Amino acid sequence: MGDRWHVEVDRSVCIGSGMCVNTAPAGFRLDTARQSHPTAAETDANEEVLEAAEGCPVEAIMITLSGGGESVFPPDE
Repeated sequence: MGDRWHVEVDRSVCIGSGMCVNTAPAGFRLDTARQSHPTAAETDANEEVLEAAEGCPVEAIMITLSGGGESVFPPDE
C-alpha cells in the first residue's frame, strides 16, 4: 500500500461507538460530543485505518484515494 488516502467521517451518521479509535488510535479521535474525527485529513494507506472503516457499525467512515477521489471504502458496488 503506497497510496495516500483522504479520510472523512460523516458525523451526522457517527454514533460515537469509539471502535475506530480502538482499532486505529493514531488515525481517529473522539471529540467532547463523542463524534469521531480523523487525526489528519490525509494519511498514508494503512491497514489500521481500513480496518476501522470496515468495523464502523454505521459505516460513517469514507476513504478515498488522495488526488483522484477513487473510493477505497466503502467499495463501489
